[in-house]
Amino acid sequence: MNENNLNTQLYPKMFTWLFIGLLITFASGYALTLNTELMIQVLSVGILPIAIAEIVIALILGIRIAKMNPLTMKILYIIYSVLTGVTFSVIFVAFEVSSLISIFIITAIIFALLAFYGYTTKRDLTKLGTIALIALLGILIGGLINILIFKSSTFDLALTIIGVLIFIAYIAYDVNKVKQLMLAIGEEKAAVYGAFQLYLDFINLFIRLLELFGKRRD
Repeated sequence: MNENNLNTQLYPKMFTWLFIGLLITFASGYALTLNTELMIQVLSVGILPIAIAEIVIALILGIRIAKMNPLTMKILYIIYSVLTGVTFSVIFVAFEVSSLISIFIITAIIFALLAFYGYTTKRDLTKLGTIALIALLGILIGGLINILIFKSSTFDLALTIIGVLIFIAYIAYDVNKVKQLMLAIGEEKAAVYGAFQLYLDFINLFIRLLELFGKRRD
């Protein structure tokens, strides 16, 4: 199978699964806001258990990807999307709908441009991925320090801006690396796992842009 055939089959599957994940997240989050009582009951469990569950799923997908059945990967991806949708219900309540739509469109445009670059470039983006990972660890540590010690809104703003740049870089990197991933684990699993990685990039970019430009409800 040559590279053109690989790209023709792999990328449509990957972006289809990306769309499915985003649709599940936004639809489930919005649906939950329509039933306030149910939303309160679900969120009463707490954000921490949901976050832990998401981390566990991400680790399982990353560690077991070579041996995992494609159907299991799809189920875990869908569960992750639903869990994120639960946390997104808070966002739908906190921000104006027009603002959410605007930020979503901006995120989609940025995503499309960087995905196109990652797809078409002949450059090896491995170094970009390494830099993005180091920077991500840096803002996580910086954010924790800011919460515990500095408690500075200016420092938090700076970390958010850096976060935008990090996930912009990750979009190009993840689109580009899925070609090599496919050769290692096969087309179907690469499509789902690649979609999962891009889903994380999109969601994180959306959240940070929302923090910067989103308009909260009065």
